[in-house]
Amino acid sequence: MAALAASTEPQASGGPRPPVCLLVLGMAGSGKTTFVQRLTGYLHNQGCPPYVINLDPAVHEVPFPANIDIRDTVKYKEVMKQYGLGPNGGIVTSLNLFATRFDQVMKFIEKAQNMSKYVLIDTPGQIEVFTWSASGTIITEALASSFPTIVIYVMDTSRSINPVTFMSNMLYACSILYKTKLPFIVVMNKTDIIDHSFAVEWMQDFEAFQDALNQETTYVSNLTRSMSLVLDEFYSSLRVVGVSAVLGTGLDELFVQVASATEEYEREYRPEYERLKKSLASAQSQQQKEQLERLRKDMGSIALDTGTATGSLSPVLDPSDLILTRGTLDEEDEEADSDTEDIDHRVTEESREEPAFQNFMQESMAQYWKRNNK
Repeated sequence: MAALAASTEPQASGGPRPPVCLLVLGMAGSGKTTFVQRLTGYLHNQGCPPYVINLDPAVHEVPFPANIDIRDTVKYKEVMKQYGLGPNGGIVTSLNLFATRFDQVMKFIEKAQNMSKYVLIDTPGQIEVFTWSASGTIITEALASSFPTIVIYVMDTSRSINPVTFMSNMLYACSILYKTKLPFIVVMNKTDIIDHSFAVEWMQDFEAFQDALNQETTYVSNLTRSMSLVLDEFYSSLRVVGVSAVLGTGLDELFVQVASATEEYEREYRPEYERLKKSLASAQSQQQKEQLERLRKDMGSIALDTGTATGSLSPVLDPSDLILTRGTLDEEDEEADSDTEDIDHRVTEESREEPAFQNFMQESMAQYWKRNNK
């Protein structure tokens, strides 16, 4: 509760604190959508209603009130029919189409930051569709570049009692952490079925995990034994919370970890995103300068800057002035530049027009008499 209240206090500058985006990921059947539903109800009870976004286009029914629903924008079944895709291909294409308009979603989040301190984002159950797709990367980076963003990986505790399955979940969590490069929280769901203390012990005590692996005799267990040494550093800085989405237990501890992850974002991640923004702006400015320089070279001797040229008494014309004055020079300059003053242009033009007109009349009369004599 204290962490939740602290996160809703205004900034020292007096402006509203930007909302914290909780990006909820998880494998199919991990209870991810139920977790978002419980989280939404919890925040409403605390007087802090969240801004909820559903990014699963294939879900039949959303059990929570969604402010933005991808199904209102993209029709999943129509995408499958039009592009001849299967279920996973339809989800990927629907997300790609939605990602092209995600700038509008960002504007809605900015408008709602005075009313909502948290943004909950529910992703498709096919976790690889969002995690490793271009649209998932676009959405994640767009959120992280503007708001404190935390990745919550929902894990099915009841299915992870097998050490090999547990290691598979941890490897996937590790890959998501290094892919998103954002503060990361592992939520061990379904603690109402089995407590998550065994998993915490395996992460903190290497020998306890090895004892559990000794009961496995498969080749995968040998690989898991080797990988457990690699993940030891990953475990040391990992935030783990046991939650029951059905009973609603563990949510207070979750928001303590969310507050800690938000501080980590402000301390380590935001400066990096600001640096990337500045480098991108600098690169765009340099590109514009190069294009302007190429334009100057293409224009040749025409100066683009207005003003008076150095050492010259005549003003330097702007390109628009050159276009407007082209062909309408002063009469004095025209007479000075002309080298045909001794030619009577009126006599010359008349002398050329008269024989040409006579030839034209003769040819017309000949054609007329020829048609009549036939």
